[in-house]
Amino acid sequence: MNIAFIPIDNRPVCYTLPEQICAINKNIKLLIPERSLLGDLKKSADVDGIFKWLESLPECDSIVMCLDTVAYGGLIPSRRSTDTFEEIKTRIEKLKNILKTKQAKIYAFSSIMRISNNNVNEEEKEYWNKWGKKIFNYSYCMDKFGTICKKEVPDEILEDYLSTRKRNFEINKLYLDWQKSGFFETLVFSKDDCAEFGFNVQEAKALEKLGGFIKTGADEIPLTLLARAIQMTRRQEDKRTSLYHEKSLSSYAPKTSLKVAPIFLSPENKHLISNYEDVSIEKSVLGQLELAGCEVCEPERADILLYINNFEDHQGEIVMKVDTKQFSGIWQKPDKPYMIADVRFANGADNAFVQKLFETDLDDNFYGYSAWNTSANTLGSLICAAVVKMTRRQEVKKSSSYFENSQSSDYNFKKLQVIRFLDDWAYQANVRQAGTMDIDKLIKPFEEKVFKKLGVHYNVNYSFPWNRLFEVEIELS
Repeated sequence: MNIAFIPIDNRPVCYTLPEQICAINKNIKLLIPERSLLGDLKKSADVDGIFKWLESLPECDSIVMCLDTVAYGGLIPSRRSTDTFEEIKTRIEKLKNILKTKQAKIYAFSSIMRISNNNVNEEEKEYWNKWGKKIFNYSYCMDKFGTICKKEVPDEILEDYLSTRKRNFEINKLYLDWQKSGFFETLVFSKDDCAEFGFNVQEAKALEKLGGFIKTGADEIPLTLLARAIQMTRRQEDKRTSLYHEKSLSSYAPKTSLKVAPIFLSPENKHLISNYEDVSIEKSVLGQLELAGCEVCEPERADILLYINNFEDHQGEIVMKVDTKQFSGIWQKPDKPYMIADVRFANGADNAFVQKLFETDLDDNFYGYSAWNTSANTLGSLICAAVVKMTRRQEVKKSSSYFENSQSSDYNFKKLQVIRFLDDWAYQANVRQAGTMDIDKLIKPFEEKVFKKLGVHYNVNYSFPWNRLFEVEIELS
């Protein structure tokens, strides 16, 4: 199975995480541009270089792509770019012509431009450090009340901001036209950092009325689409195999999607809304499973159980010093495959839950843990890894060299889990609060616990590719 993948940018969770996940199954070949072609915090992607890479692609089953990367140079440049509508339209028409030459199904997403409720311009235009909160308030009032609460933003700033929004919205409408003509297998419009009201909410509703599929989230969506592409490709392969052997379409019964049963550790609170999202944690879970191509079912019918360590009052966030009640229940591992989405806190793990988890064995039924950033980020990446591991498990059972294939898959899965525990738990929920000066020393006790629990040992290197504390890159050797 060959899958081409164009990430959002060069961050570890966008670039190396898909590679780490696909390494679990050697039959999935992930084709990805050189990292130097992708954008970062200050630099836009080399779009011409990515187009040349696309043109030279070997035959592949699917292409999973972030449209913001090829239209604007990345998710962050989509908010900063000064290119005109016509310039971007010309660029994406070139993309369309390239993709038409490929015999591959296209799974794509484009963002609905976010509105951050802060005065931080690190990922926004320069004027956001002074006018960000006031632009947010303007947007909120215009959507909720149909009028401004108070004129606070200078006309020239507001005009620039609104023109950028209009340009991106019109580009999204073009993608929707492509979708209606059957160009995309799946097209998603993403909205992140959502409030209840705002121009982004208006645009989402407008695109939905026009037939668009809207999804809360952003960075995890390429991974959720990757899971979807893998499952749909597997179904096509099963169909071809069945037809070859049975020689009759009437005898073909398509393989069903991965059956997943969500289990909330605080079920009475699954209606609560996570930070940076505008839907309940329950809807967020169901939305990620739907987009990944999974079937939601009851535990007794499930191929895999999805445990959600959800919050009981409000979602905490350690780095922002927002506390919440930690997990205080009993964790008992199930006797069938399971994965764990730890969303009690945003941007890091629940220390109390990880302690309980580490009191049990992480045996062959353990299909992954995640506590990365937002609830949607955690869920999308977790589900993708579980889909890949489950497909590999199904394949090796049919193989004559079961032990050899299983060993290779387990090794790469454990490597992925080491990175997730060291990032989501050790760094984000603990070491990050002390800065970067002594990271190697401070994180060593966590390394020892993770290595012991998973039965592995690595030399670990930590770096900060965007020169900020928000994301750490973890390399194992």
